[in-house]
Amino acid sequence: MTALIALVRKDLILFLGNRRALLLNLLMPIMLGAFFGYLFGGSGVSKNARIEIAVVAQDSSETTRKIVSGLKTDTALNVVEMPLAQAQEKVLNGKLSAAIVIPSGFGDAAGAALFGGKEKPAIAVYYDPSQSAVLAMVKGMLTQHVMQNVSAEMFSGAGGQKIMDQSIAELEKAAANDPRSAELQEFLKSVRTFQTRNVAAQHAEGASAPAQAQGGLSMPFVTTDQAMSSGPKYNGYAHAFAGMAVQFILFMGIDAGIGVLLAQRQGLWNRLLASPITLHTVLAARALSSALIAFGLLLFIFVVAGIFFEVQIAGSVLGFLGVGLCFALVTANFGLLIAAFGKTPEAARGMATFATLIMVMLGGAWVPSFLFPQWLQSVTVAVPTRWAVDGLDAMTWRGLSLDAAWGPMLAQLGFALLFGGLALWKFGRQGSGNA
Repeated sequence: MTALIALVRKDLILFLGNRRALLLNLLMPIMLGAFFGYLFGGSGVSKNARIEIAVVAQDSSETTRKIVSGLKTDTALNVVEMPLAQAQEKVLNGKLSAAIVIPSGFGDAAGAALFGGKEKPAIAVYYDPSQSAVLAMVKGMLTQHVMQNVSAEMFSGAGGQKIMDQSIAELEKAAANDPRSAELQEFLKSVRTFQTRNVAAQHAEGASAPAQAQGGLSMPFVTTDQAMSSGPKYNGYAHAFAGMAVQFILFMGIDAGIGVLLAQRQGLWNRLLASPITLHTVLAARALSSALIAFGLLLFIFVVAGIFFEVQIAGSVLGFLGVGLCFALVTANFGLLIAAFGKTPEAARGMATFATLIMVMLGGAWVPSFLFPQWLQSVTVAVPTRWAVDGLDAMTWRGLSLDAAWGPMLAQLGFALLFGGLALWKFGRQGSGNA
């Protein structure tokens, strides 16, 4: 036991004495966690960025004026009016997400198309192809404002009265050959009567009466958004710090494994084994020291995340510690696995770094795994980092109980036993071969 403690102490002193590696493992996950957390919404207190668009109003009708005004007041948009050529240039250069062009005569043409079945006027939307997801959002908001203001003008505006008179006159000519035209004519006459009474009521109120906005047809429902979380509101920093901590702690595990290979190259490993210390004691010391370092790094990273980025352990503290300890064991045994199967430090570092990046990517450390296709989500349960990230998420922003930590803990312990068992088997074969 004294030899085990001495070996662990030696590894800890060597790690803390390497300032470059210490800064890399401490600062880089914090910096990258802060960056990705900011991209994914931060702590939830910042306002969402508005979509930058341009509006080119080539039509001077009251309907178009109200559509442009409605777009400008939309809290999801930042609208600037400008000439067509300038708008196209800004979209082309990526300075605007989209440009909406309302053509000349749109107000009258849209009203005629609404009731008269005439050809529908086209609104051109120029958009940045790198932001194609924004196009659907812009078109949806545009549809809302166009529908509301065109219908309002048709039912209550002067332009609507003019178009209604024209439509009724055309239907009177067609009624003799098409009985359905007569039915539509009766409907439009009723609308025309409503328009007349509405205008008369407005005149009767007098100019001193406060103006009442005339609402047209609008969406028949609204949505209420509710984020599902047992803990506090979602904090993007929590997931980002979990992912970056997992990534850089695994890099530390690589360094621990490479350290064994370097010791073998320099002859230190054989001298150590020649002393009255068993192979199992040496490997256990290396695994224990690596696990202690990994767990300490994880705690430090989340302490910083809690102080500066409001990341909370909203779930079980015991569950968080359990998930962290199990991941530390995975890291330690991953390092032993690298040392056991690596032939040279250079080759082992390259392959281990590649394997780590693949595990981190598939484990949802960079992008949450729920954004993956369903088949890929099923595959990634065979990746230890998936369990580590999901377990840390569950204990932080999801605010789940200790029960939710058992699955990630047991899965990680299974991977730790697998890595450790393979490493012991390989080291045992190497020892017997040398003998």
